[in-house]
Amino acid sequence: MIWYGGRISLFIGVLATVISTTIAIVYGSISGVAAEWLDDMMMRFTEIILSIPSILIIIFVQAMIGQANPVSIAIVIGITSWMNISKIVRSEVRQIRNSEYILAAKCAGANFFYILKQHLLPNFISAIMFMVVTNVGSAIGIEATLSFLGIGLPLEIISWGSMLSLAEKALLSNYWWIILIPGLFLVITLVCITNIGDYVRRNNNKEFSNL
Repeated sequence: MIWYGGRISLFIGVLATVISTTIAIVYGSISGVAAEWLDDMMMRFTEIILSIPSILIIIFVQAMIGQANPVSIAIVIGITSWMNISKIVRSEVRQIRNSEYILAAKCAGANFFYILKQHLLPNFISAIMFMVVTNVGSAIGIEATLSFLGIGLPLEIISWGSMLSLAEKALLSNYWWIILIPGLFLVITLVCITNIGDYVRRNNNKEFSNL
């Protein structure tokens, strides 16, 4: 159950991160190249969403969806956790949007997504990698929280979160290892992912200092 549940938890974490990163890159890039009034409007919207605790938004959206499965949980987490990355993307894009190679691509008739893929993304991907990696751990933790609250994955779908949702019954029946073992695996995985993110951040800082 631990190995199978870990596979489901990691799948949710990775899929949610792919969704949130994709939204953040597109949204942040549009905001970065947009006119001042549109950029201000998009950033104000982002700040309004950030002012609301993300777990409340996730619980609200998940409650509306009803019965959960790994894909729906990942989508809900993904569409509610892109804001911080988008702000970094926007800041990086605004610094390079008037570069000669980008202006030349626009003059040649290149569309937004071509410029994003060929010119913008390579310049800011290293700046967001730390947050992308740590988002995997955050998504796994949120899935576990939702399951613990009873609005995550049903018990028949095994994940570390759904195993932790048995906490009350396990403690009442004195089967403490039912929650201790998945809890340990969850904590160790989150610590490892955080360390990977920190390693990526330190490597990026070294590259910038060498430049």
